[in-house]
Amino acid sequence: MSTPISVPVNAPVHAHTGTHVALAPVRIGVVSVSDRASTGVYEDKGLPALQDWLGRAVRNPITWVPRLIADERVLIAQTLRELVDAEACDLVLTTGGTGPAPRDVTPEATLDVADKEMPGFGEQMRQISLRFVPTAILSRQTAVIRGKALILNLPGQPKSIAETLEGLRDAEGKSVVPGIFAAVPYCIDLMGGPYIEAVPEVCAAFRPKSAQRPPQG
Repeated sequence: MSTPISVPVNAPVHAHTGTHVALAPVRIGVVSVSDRASTGVYEDKGLPALQDWLGRAVRNPITWVPRLIADERVLIAQTLRELVDAEACDLVLTTGGTGPAPRDVTPEATLDVADKEMPGFGEQMRQISLRFVPTAILSRQTAVIRGKALILNLPGQPKSIAETLEGLRDAEGKSVVPGIFAAVPYCIDLMGGPYIEAVPEVCAAFRPKSAQRPPQG
């Protein structure tokens, strides 16, 4: 069941009236893919990690559409189709199932539902993760467009989820390697989706000047 929309605590406030400025609502599907978590063997940490980071990074009110499912290619593809076609999600993020193990089939299922592949997202995720471990080259995350929705595969570990979305910073807090979320709002713009405003302190979204809207309030 979808979580109701609520005004985020970081929503901009109108300079003269003191009321919250309306931002376009965003529907975000979050999918944790894990045989063991989906059967209750251990607690799922993927969905809370996704919702925590996105909840801090996005100013828009978010309606969450969560799913916890097993590593089954047909089921994953069916879930992604449902989130885009029936639930009308603007953005869908998966976590888990992107390695080389026999049961890791999330990328294949994602490509099964794709209208277009967006390989740059996966390439950048591996660039970020390679700063920490050489085994990052074993990760097979990808991204696709289905209809007017962007679907992103993310790593399975909460720490890696935050790193790939946010990117890397130096000791002074300056961005060293951009995270993939910096490109997400403009990508959704180009597909005709809602105008997503990011929180710069978490991850500054990049848009060319011609695509930027005047500051609210």
